Amino acid sequence: MSILLTVIVTFFAGMGAGLGTGFAGMSAAAVISPMLITFLGMDPYMAVGIALSSDVLASAVSAYTYGKNKNLDIKNGLIMMVTVLLFTIVGSYVSSLVPSTTMGNFSVFMTFLLGIKFILRPIMTTKEAMAQVSAKKRAIQSVICGVMIGFICGFIGAGGGMMMLLILTSVLGYELKTAVGTSVFIMTFTALTGAVSHFAIGGTPDWTVWILCVVFTFLWARIAAVFANKATPKTLNRATGVILVMLGVAVMAFRCWDRVTNVCWSDGSLKILCITTQTIPENDISCEMERKKLIDNKLEDTIS
Repeated sequence: MSILLTVIVTFFAGMGAGLGTGFAGMSAAAVISPMLITFLGMDPYMAVGIALSSDVLASAVSAYTYGKNKNLDIKNGLIMMVTVLLFTIVGSYVSSLVPSTTMGNFSVFMTFLLGIKFILRPIMTTKEAMAQVSAKKRAIQSVICGVMIGFICGFIGAGGGMMMLLILTSVLGYELKTAVGTSVFIMTFTALTGAVSHFAIGGTPDWTVWILCVVFTFLWARIAAVFANKATPKTLNRATGVILVMLGVAVMAFRCWDRVTNVCWSDGSLKILCITTQTIPENDISCEMERKKLIDNKLEDTIS
């Protein structure tokens, strides 16, 4: 693996993930994982572990920045965090009992659509409007929404960053800065739990990739969070919307690219035999032989 390629890939992965986290509380796994898998050929399970560990510091520094600017609801954030963690487990268990329930592209499409929403219909709720809701009612709402987010994320296998932002702004009536601040506060702990479990099961990561992803994501998240807290609500909505749309399109492009790379030649024509990222079936010997021939031909052309 080329060091230069590693630096380039991790830089842009960290930039996308950091901007998404700092501006919108988006999980770094949505950006970092597909880039590490597509361009560095990393094992998907390990790529998710690196992405989640990058999320920890990025979310923590973002939460600190939002909290410093009084844009963080710690009390209700803690309530929601506990219920999200508990009901993610419940949702995962129920999902295991029902076949074909996973929706891998759910969070990607939600990222894209939420970005469009922020551009066309910005969130202009004020803190004064938030203060009109009683503490008891807000706590009950946090429990209910935490249950919904945790169960749905566990059931369909999607990340909760975008769903938390959607629920906080559309259902609980949070203004955008407080919604993002509370979301990244919750994600600090959920990402830590996920990262520890991934490395405990999958072993230690590639430390070079891990360090670069963590550092780049941290730096860009800090930059995004500082800008977001200084921006006006209208500017922040537009900037957040543009970032989410761009990230949504980029991640979908990475996944499409990854899906069409599993191809082989047969009878002089290009046939897409393995349209998913799964490996070729063991009994599909002809496709494997043709793929090896294609690689050998490319190498010969390169040498000549």
